[in-house]
Amino acid sequence: MTVTSPEFVADLAADANAAGITGFVAAAVINHDGRVLLVRRNPDDYMGGLWEIPSGTVELEKGETILDALYRETVEETGLAIREVTGYIGHFDYQNSRGGTTRQFNFAVTVEKTEPVVLTEHDAHQWALPSELPPVSDAVRELIAR
Repeated sequence: MTVTSPEFVADLAADANAAGITGFVAAAVINHDGRVLLVRRNPDDYMGGLWEIPSGTVELEKGETILDALYRETVEETGLAIREVTGYIGHFDYQNSRGGTTRQFNFAVTVEKTEPVVLTEHDAHQWALPSELPPVSDAVRELIAR
């Protein structure tokens, strides 16, 4: 079963639901020339100033799948279009701004082109070496090290 199959994605959602997860986020790990794309949260946002991989909420109420959100959020946050989902890197859970638990599903992707990065929800971006990451969460640091 491939990571882009409807069955694989449905299983991810079912496992999260069974664990009592209240929010789903899809995230893109975009590598280029040995570097990973990171975006910085606006200072006045929840976890402001923290660097992260491009990610966003799965709109479950609209019938959106995790992969649908991955494609949509990557374009919305970076202006970059995903060419291919190359792997599932795993997930991590965190407490969201509403006090619930969110599960972030992380996928390795390639993009059509790596520039220009057009930010709509963040105040900066960088292509960082995995060995020289700016301030990121421990979960993101572990994810990039995989």
